[in-house]
Amino acid sequence: MKKYLLSFSFAIIVAAASVAQRTPQPSPGSSIIQTVGISDFTVKYSRPGIKGRSVFGENTPIAPVGQLWRTGANQSTILESSTDFTFGDKTVPAGKYALFSIPNKTKWVVILNKNLTGGTEGYKDSDDAARVEITPLFGEFKETFEVNFSNVSDSTTLLNIEWGSVTVPVKLSVATHALTIASLDKAVQDKPEDVQTLQSAAGYLLLKNQDLPKALALTDKAIGLQENWSNQWIKAQILNKLGKTAEALPAAQKAITLGTAAPDGAFNFYKTQIAKSITEMQAKIPAIDVKAKGKKKKK
Repeated sequence: MKKYLLSFSFAIIVAAASVAQRTPQPSPGSSIIQTVGISDFTVKYSRPGIKGRSVFGENTPIAPVGQLWRTGANQSTILESSTDFTFGDKTVPAGKYALFSIPNKTKWVVILNKNLTGGTEGYKDSDDAARVEITPLFGEFKETFEVNFSNVSDSTTLLNIEWGSVTVPVKLSVATHALTIASLDKAVQDKPEDVQTLQSAAGYLLLKNQDLPKALALTDKAIGLQENWSNQWIKAQILNKLGKTAEALPAAQKAITLGTAAPDGAFNFYKTQIAKSITEMQAKIPAIDVKAKGKKKKK
């Protein structure tokens, strides 16, 4: 019994010690993830506060101008990208990088470095993956250091370094269209008989109005495997964009018929749009027929 009590007491002491190990940090950790197209950017960093001190000045106690700064506190700030990207105007492979900067009043130097653990002491410019000059912006005062993303599109975003009254925006770009096409081509290659994969590839090409003959071939293959309202509607839109309205109309009508027979949430959302397109196609076909007949008479 005594042995049991001693063991129990030891367990309580260990548990208490484990809980006590976590205390508030002067510069708490933070992370942020931003998706751009099909690429994910992740930043992990620590957030110091100014706390009455000065930053970004001549010989300031924190981040003085002209000196290498870890761009945060504690460990190195880490930027990770799931795909190749452009940092400012520099092309960078996918991966993890330490984010450094050299503050200056008119131009900041912002750096991605391959050494993730060395900090400023272990920094070597030979490990730089990218180094760009950015003009800082000045605005609302921020007590706590922050890294965030803004102006997000499907291929670009701004990575903002913000502290005090300074914001340093670094443009990040990704080749979203090329990456998406490569991903879709691989998916079709890996699953050539998968209806959803074929429809997704065709739908993306339709959305971007690119390589419509390829999109039509993918859709026809999907229809051959498993006809549904969705692939008939994709086919109708592709044919209509190719100027083949007379062929597009029956495909759109079939989409309505199939969707009405077996409705789902997506069909209920799109059926009004499909019906409107059918009306517009029907209005175009007589004009197309008249033009065709006129050309025949001239011959």
